[in-house]
Amino acid sequence: MTSLSPVDPDPAAPAVPGPAPDLGRDRPLSRRNLIQTIVGGYLPLLIATLVVFLPLLWMVLSSFKQSGEIVTTDLKILPESLNLDNYRTAMTTVPFAQFFLNSTIVTLAGATIKVILAILTAYALVFVRFPFRNFIFVLILVALMVPPQVSILPNFILIAGIGGKNTLWGIILPGLGTAFGTFLLRQHFRTLPNSILESAEMDGAGHWRRLWQIVVPVSVPSIATVALVTIVTEWNDYIWPLIITDRPETMTLPVGLTLLQNSESNAAGWGVLMAGAVLVIVPILIIFAALQRYIVAGLTQGSVTG
Repeated sequence: MTSLSPVDPDPAAPAVPGPAPDLGRDRPLSRRNLIQTIVGGYLPLLIATLVVFLPLLWMVLSSFKQSGEIVTTDLKILPESLNLDNYRTAMTTVPFAQFFLNSTIVTLAGATIKVILAILTAYALVFVRFPFRNFIFVLILVALMVPPQVSILPNFILIAGIGGKNTLWGIILPGLGTAFGTFLLRQHFRTLPNSILESAEMDGAGHWRRLWQIVVPVSVPSIATVALVTIVTEWNDYIWPLIITDRPETMTLPVGLTLLQNSESNAAGWGVLMAGAVLVIVPILIIFAALQRYIVAGLTQGSVTG
């Protein structure tokens, strides 16, 4: 009978797993890597955040200040008290409620139509076979490169000619097409597996059913991204509503701020203007907070598809 050497493993004994190899995941960063991470990552992020956040913070704080706290040689960051007089003045000096209602109607109607048209156009460009499909997509890409200011004069002549001046539909109509939304949704639709749509087609589903029961439910992040960008664009649009309207009853909030600035043109009106600006951006911040979780997913879906 042979005896096992003390150094020889017992072949009948179960194998005991050894420690996992150190891949460096738990190894602390070296000083050089730490400096590179801070300088190359966190520092630019901090600077970009401050550039965006500090003016907004200053605007909010100034909306609670009196005129003597804003126009002064002594810098005062915090207001002496949370005074709401600037907000009351901003809402009573001009018809702020009418401006808010006009902006809400223009934004909801314009954004809804834009998103629906973008969904329909992107679906047609991907799943419907028709002549010159790629040429139409090239025209959409060209539209992305043309600045919107180029079309202001032709749009004004057209809308004023058909009686759209000083009307809400005159504000909405020229911007109903969205090249960005069509491009983003088209790129995302190209990533969807054809097997799903082919199975639905074999079951007798037409284009309309395939669009709203299959394509749209799986494309919610991309559609939410297009909706958010469209809502922000419609709400903040200034040049076109300023040109096509000159009556307070049809002005939107950004144009109404101009009217407020004209009525509060002295130095004492800075706090009132800041309060009006805060009232304009608060609804957009609420919408952004509700939809922000879809933004990254929506912008990255379809990004590698040609």
